[in-house]
Amino acid sequence: MSNTPATTGYSSGLLDDPKADPQYIQFKCLPPGGPLNRWSHEVTRGHDYPGAQAMLYGAGVPNEEMMKNAPHVGIATVWWEGNPVCNRPTHLLEFGKIVKRAVEKQKMLGWQYNAVGVSDAITMGNEGMRYSLQSRDIIADSIETVTCAQHHDANIAIPGCDKNMPGVVMAAARHNRPFIMIYGGAIQKGYSELLERDVNVSTCYEASGAMTYGKLHAKTNPGIEGRTPSDVMSDIEHHSCPGAGACGGMYTANTMATALEAMGLTLPGSSSYPALSPEKSRECERAAEVIKVTMEKDIRPRDLLTKESFENALVLTMILGGSTNGVLHFLAMANTAEVPLALEDVDRVSNKTPFLADLAPSGKYLMEDLYKVGGTPSVLKMLIAAGLINGDIPTVTGRTLAENVADWPSLSPGQKIIRPLSDPIKETGHLRVLRGNFAPEGAVAKITGKEGLSFTGKARVFNKEHELDEALSKGAIPRDENLVLVVRYEGPRGGPGMPEQLRASAAIMGAGLKNIALVTDGRYSGASHGFIVGHVTPEAARGGPIALVKDGDTIVIDAIKNRIDMTNVSDEELQERRKLWKAPPPRAKRGVLAKYARLVGDASHGAVTDQWESDF
Repeated sequence: MSNTPATTGYSSGLLDDPKADPQYIQFKCLPPGGPLNRWSHEVTRGHDYPGAQAMLYGAGVPNEEMMKNAPHVGIATVWWEGNPVCNRPTHLLEFGKIVKRAVEKQKMLGWQYNAVGVSDAITMGNEGMRYSLQSRDIIADSIETVTCAQHHDANIAIPGCDKNMPGVVMAAARHNRPFIMIYGGAIQKGYSELLERDVNVSTCYEASGAMTYGKLHAKTNPGIEGRTPSDVMSDIEHHSCPGAGACGGMYTANTMATALEAMGLTLPGSSSYPALSPEKSRECERAAEVIKVTMEKDIRPRDLLTKESFENALVLTMILGGSTNGVLHFLAMANTAEVPLALEDVDRVSNKTPFLADLAPSGKYLMEDLYKVGGTPSVLKMLIAAGLINGDIPTVTGRTLAENVADWPSLSPGQKIIRPLSDPIKETGHLRVLRGNFAPEGAVAKITGKEGLSFTGKARVFNKEHELDEALSKGAIPRDENLVLVVRYEGPRGGPGMPEQLRASAAIMGAGLKNIALVTDGRYSGASHGFIVGHVTPEAARGGPIALVKDGDTIVIDAIKNRIDMTNVSDEELQERRKLWKAPPPRAKRGVLAKYARLVGDASHGAVTDQWESDF
């Protein structure tokens, strides 16, 4: 299936094309259809590399038979101790150990290693969030590095959070060797006794806004009278994250997991199995069998990362009400795989796809609830039957997507999570690509229809997210006039790092400030909802119009016409303002953020650091 020449291979899958960049080192490898150790045989055949073989024996290769014939499977767990939920020690690390044991049962060599990560919940609203998006590229770099340097014949990646998933897929597109992703799974619900309702990590941020504006109170049941808002906040903080797993709503982690399942990159059910379910452990065991199938059939990531599979991802994201971050990550993955995907494709799919799911953040239910009524495979089965999802695409199992879900049960009768196609929440997608004199190269809005389809307000400008956070914490945003809060210099270059702004968006929702729209050249958490527009391009640091807006300018956001404009500012006035504008000095002058700011492209092309030249 792959485009790899019959007698040659490359250290990176980017070089499967003989015309690819010659800076990569070309290696000999076995032709497709032969033994499965296509890349590792370079260092294990004969005695060409005795030092390498000595090291491998020292690392645990048991005998010469395994040395010469066993394929090497890298098992990349995106794990570390600092994130107690998405990537906790008893969770992804243990999954990697299960996979390793299963790989060894298949008479293959499993090599487990870790990639770095960032906890968005811990870094949200502080300087640490600037390191979040750039971790996606570090994860891709690290897995590509280990896979290619160590001559692994396949890769099984186990991410548990949102940047981690596109990171492992971008790595797969680069090394282009047989690959499976295992999603770490979603967290179970939390419950607040003082609020008497289910809670999750997003509740913490919304409750903070509610407390600031005097709207956070305990239920008045016997035994809890007199509890202060601070008591309620403590109760929420103690109970929002009751165990392992990614945030439970249709936030970015579950957006990416469901989308990648629709693309055929995971086993069926991977995106909706809860983190601590027996099914998730069995998935880890089965992955070893399936990676062997992908090796035998020579199924490569670039066989699966196609325009058709990205269309599936976009459709499912619209159906489920997924995160704006999904757009950024789809563009980045497509860029890495050299698939022509653009904002126009997002817009086209959104215009033809209904929004059906009553899932958080805008809805009532969590991934745990969707799992109980059939999970992602049951949703895909329904959408394939309706002709909205392409069931003919190939998958890691060696079967088509339709074949993968054929024996899966249909959605449970009477379930309330996925609306029928005849009765959508919104007839078109909630993710809208806006353009206009405010964002001539595009912006991405999350408009579910619950907050209306248009908004007009006076601009109030903040040059950094913390300025808006401070205003909200003081209760300084009024309720009596329509305002468009503009947060700028938070784009990929200007942030640097394009930080998420859940703290502000959630505080606005918690406070009930329905007179507010929020616009930024940064991005939002998947838990954000309300009238929000992000990814404004060109960003302020590159001199985009968002850098020229002033307090009091009238901004009109129209999710029907897909426009965002400063309506009281003429082209001539913008030109005069541009003459006076000076680019601010870079915030990071050394280190990883400075390097990222120098390399990163714009949000409308995925904010990638290794841009596909034919796109630019």
